[in-house]
Amino acid sequence: MFHFQDMTQNSRPLIAPETRRARGAARNMVGRFEAFERVEPGTGWEGDGWDIPEPPKAWRTEVAIERPRSAITRNASPDVPFDRSLNAYRGCEHGCIYCFARPSHGYLGLSPGLDFETRLVARPDIWRVLEAELRRPSYAPAPLAMGTNTDPYQPIEARFKATRKVLEVLRDFAHPTGIVTKGAMVARDLDILGPMAARGLAHVGVTITTLDADLSRRMEPRVPLPARRLAVIRQLAEAGVPVRVMVSPVIPGLTDHEVEAILEVAAEAGAQAASWIMLRLPHEVAPLMQDWLYEHVPGRAEKVLRRLREMHDGQLYDARFGHRMRGQGIHARMIGRRFDLAAKRLGLADGLPPLDCTQFQVPLGTQEQPSLF
Repeated sequence: MFHFQDMTQNSRPLIAPETRRARGAARNMVGRFEAFERVEPGTGWEGDGWDIPEPPKAWRTEVAIERPRSAITRNASPDVPFDRSLNAYRGCEHGCIYCFARPSHGYLGLSPGLDFETRLVARPDIWRVLEAELRRPSYAPAPLAMGTNTDPYQPIEARFKATRKVLEVLRDFAHPTGIVTKGAMVARDLDILGPMAARGLAHVGVTITTLDADLSRRMEPRVPLPARRLAVIRQLAEAGVPVRVMVSPVIPGLTDHEVEAILEVAAEAGAQAASWIMLRLPHEVAPLMQDWLYEHVPGRAEKVLRRLREMHDGQLYDARFGHRMRGQGIHARMIGRRFDLAAKRLGLADGLPPLDCTQFQVPLGTQEQPSLF
């Protein structure tokens, strides 16, 4: 139950730590489209010596089901190498505090804070919509990106298997796909990804932000630890799936010193290519990240924020195309130069081989009604 009052931006104290264990955000502020703030109403017995304490309630994961009208999202951003993507889930239980996708929860009337990682939306039938779209006579194939907004292999995938069902459709249509994930569950689908990769139809990017297990657990609380992700890179590579390690985001003053070390262990595990992105703090992500820094690494918080402002003309973030992924200035250039030198030394390419769009073919049957021929 909630009541509403006039919003005072981020003025309330942080949510009690004991109620948000294994969560990234420390607040549940409303999104930028809302005029009011939701607050807990209390017991009604406060004051006059009649305070009746209630035990704090932990933030539990809730999942709503959505039946989408479309599966493929189009984009024309010059900063990304694809024009179409698919997201089987809204919100992400991984809870990465730095996630640039958090503000997208505002379009659902939910908070980019704790709502983003606890009030999720699953689209288990999105494969049916995708199949219908791929069967349209006007459809022209191009690589379909998965994991561009929320992780396709977040924990609830074990229950809903929406990502696996989508992969089955893409396999049947011989449609190329590129996946980005932090989830170890991607190895579950090697029976699909391996044969697709052998035909030039699939590759995977695995994100590693830090090799420090303690820092990882605090910063990305429900993501497999770095060692587990390195093992996934090895599994994928051994199955013949081209893998790119994504050093993302690089957090200046906190994780930037690990760039070379991450590339070295990823190359040893079998990664063929590597990329990096600077920390991005759009909209509500900026105050959430600041909360996290002062709570978890208070001695480094000012250094991180100062470095970001140096990279964005005095602001914590600049969304201009061509700028937002890397920033500018001496520190941004130094990180980029270090990355380039290490990748070259280790034989890591700046991209994976192009995916093959020429094999695309509409099958005679469907998953529910296979063809007899």
